Amino acid sequence: MSSENPTVEVRKGEELNIDAVDAILKDLLPDLKGTPKVAQYPSGASNITYAIDYPERRMVLRRPPTGDKPKSGHDMHREYRVMTALKGIVPVPNTLYYTDDASVIGSEFYVMDRNEGHLIHTKIPKDWNWSPKETRQLCENFFQTLVDMHTADYKAVGLGDFGKPEGYVSRQILGWNRRWEKAWTEDVEKFEDVQGWLVDNMPETERGAGVIHGDYRIDNCILRQNDPTQIEAILDWEISALGDPMMDLGNTLAYWIQADDPDFMKLTVRQPSQAEGMMTRQEILDFYAAKTGADVSGFQFYYVYGIWRLAVIIQQIYARFYRGQNDNPRFKDYGQMTSALGNLARYKIKTGQL
Repeated sequence: MSSENPTVEVRKGEELNIDAVDAILKDLLPDLKGTPKVAQYPSGASNITYAIDYPERRMVLRRPPTGDKPKSGHDMHREYRVMTALKGIVPVPNTLYYTDDASVIGSEFYVMDRNEGHLIHTKIPKDWNWSPKETRQLCENFFQTLVDMHTADYKAVGLGDFGKPEGYVSRQILGWNRRWEKAWTEDVEKFEDVQGWLVDNMPETERGAGVIHGDYRIDNCILRQNDPTQIEAILDWEISALGDPMMDLGNTLAYWIQADDPDFMKLTVRQPSQAEGMMTRQEILDFYAAKTGADVSGFQFYYVYGIWRLAVIIQQIYARFYRGQNDNPRFKDYGQMTSALGNLARYKIKTGQL
């Protein structure tokens, strides 16, 4: 990966039994030689990701976080399976090995080849010298990849039993509300009004079914080394599913902060969506509708859902810190981020804006 995604020494309490992993990999890959070097990627706030570097091959290992966690939110086999199935349809890493045998490193895990390229976060690097034209091309390629994912024939690639699309919307709304109750901490408002609005405004039926990523952002993609307007690989598939693609688009646009948004929305910026040349949320919705023929009327529900779901995810991470199950100091302000997202959902409900 590029210098935008540096590794660090493995954090205390998250050490990896590399000898056990090394033995498995060398049995799997007879040509693998040498002693691996292990480092950790610091950017993820959910699952734990390690770089495993051999002299002639570089890999990545993923495992769930320590402490209490919602099982469905950190399902390594789900992530491994969907990437394996979608290879050749959308850009994904090459998967190598998965096990649920916790005796190896203390949890389930999987290993994949590392995709070389660029991982960017809130800004496009200045030394790329991009004009709005290149930025727009990245934006269109990013959302075209989402279209390709949503319109893939999931049954044909062996994902027909990956989930149950029927009833997906209600399961998500009620499920995230339940997760909120479990993760709520007394220093954060309950936002019962937001939860109630989502329950009261659920559409009666889904608007289709497809593979959905659940966390689709530019900073969850590796960009191609020699042409970073292209997507090299999509990462972080652990909450992927079969369901209504409108829900996935709502998740993605909840992350999409644009240049003219109010300052309090910009507190949650995770990707360079504000750069000159990027589409607005409305332009993205129009682009998606044109490419898929999907009915995007009443999209405010899906957008507010995406904001609320993100608030719950952040709160789950914060709750582990608050309860002493994770001592990483960068999570200490996540409760404030939860509150910002809850208030953003309220603002969007009140204004009806996208």
